[in-house]
Amino acid sequence: MLLSRRHFLATSPWLLAYHRLAAAQKGQVRLRDLQTMVIQGDRTYLLVKLEADDGTFGIGEAYGTPGFGVREQIHSLSGWLKGKDPLEIDTLYTTLGEGAKSLSGTRTDGSAHNFPRAASGIEMALWDLAGKLLNVPASKLLGGRFRDRVRVYDHSAPKDMLDKASCRAWAQQVKSDPAGSTAHKFGFPRAHAASRWLSTRELLQVRQGFENVREAIGWEHDIMVHCHWEYDLRTAIQIAEAVAPIKPLWLEDPLPVDYSDSWKRLVASSTVPICTGENLSRRQGFKDFIWNQGCDILNPDLRNSGGFLETKRIADMADPFGLPMSTHNTASQIHTYANAQWASSIRDYLVTETVTGKGGWMDQLLVLDQPYIEHGHIRVHDRPGLGLTLNPDTVKAHLASGEKWWG
Repeated sequence: MLLSRRHFLATSPWLLAYHRLAAAQKGQVRLRDLQTMVIQGDRTYLLVKLEADDGTFGIGEAYGTPGFGVREQIHSLSGWLKGKDPLEIDTLYTTLGEGAKSLSGTRTDGSAHNFPRAASGIEMALWDLAGKLLNVPASKLLGGRFRDRVRVYDHSAPKDMLDKASCRAWAQQVKSDPAGSTAHKFGFPRAHAASRWLSTRELLQVRQGFENVREAIGWEHDIMVHCHWEYDLRTAIQIAEAVAPIKPLWLEDPLPVDYSDSWKRLVASSTVPICTGENLSRRQGFKDFIWNQGCDILNPDLRNSGGFLETKRIADMADPFGLPMSTHNTASQIHTYANAQWASSIRDYLVTETVTGKGGWMDQLLVLDQPYIEHGHIRVHDRPGLGLTLNPDTVKAHLASGEKWWG
């Protein structure tokens, strides 16, 4: 390669453009306050608010469920952040670990889940704040957008994949859904949850079940096959073979989380694209998958992987290898809407997950001037920052026990 990996990542044109845009405003305001607030639904949703000394604030969403210790880690960094320039996003994110070390007197290397999750939530709130200070949407700060709409997928699934009538009823329901999603991710039932392999009978049922789904839904919809890192290599290869006839968009997370050469062997043997990444953190977690072609699609969660800037660098690293991005996202409407800003700035981007879009209160956390999800897409807005205007009535009505509106 003509450029070293370090030099390539340090001189990304979009990052240089951000520094030029922000140069005139740097040093004009300082961070003065950090607050968090938890919303309770089927999961917990942890919001982060960073306020500058001129009253401008940015909002992000950190990992809620499961997120033990994330909130405490965020607040442990509050004192270190105060007085810092909020436009120095790269510097702040990179040195957060040193900030935690200086405050606690102990080493913080980011290896545990709670620190990168805390750093990610803070980092995304900084992009919202920076966009407001510079009066531009976050997508412009990230280098501009490649699309004006970001596709979403849901978790809708038939009650019984082996029953064709159940599959047809599900397909009818999906096609009449006002959100209009045309992409759906789900797994398959298992007789022995602790086992790392499937019997021949189970493999035949997997194949039959997904063929029933495809027959019911047709070819206008995409299907993703969902696993949870539970299988051995032999079984993962067999699952890929079993679902290949329905041409899924991907097979997700069939092998244990961390990289091994088994991922590369699976990719080489499978005609189904292999997707992974939701539990990986920073470039260090993704690099072996990228350099060794250990997957076909990278699927980071912005609340895990390091936020916008770090995950943009992961996408830059993946691009020369022809690896597209999608995003895992079990967060609220707040993060889902913010996620669209980031996704619009990625050239080779497929689709984002959502647990929202069902028409309930979770779709009312934001004040929007356009439909939230329409024809299976979120439209990318032009408002400053992440464009997040919280609906105080909805948020207050669903605060977790003991929580208060931050005002």
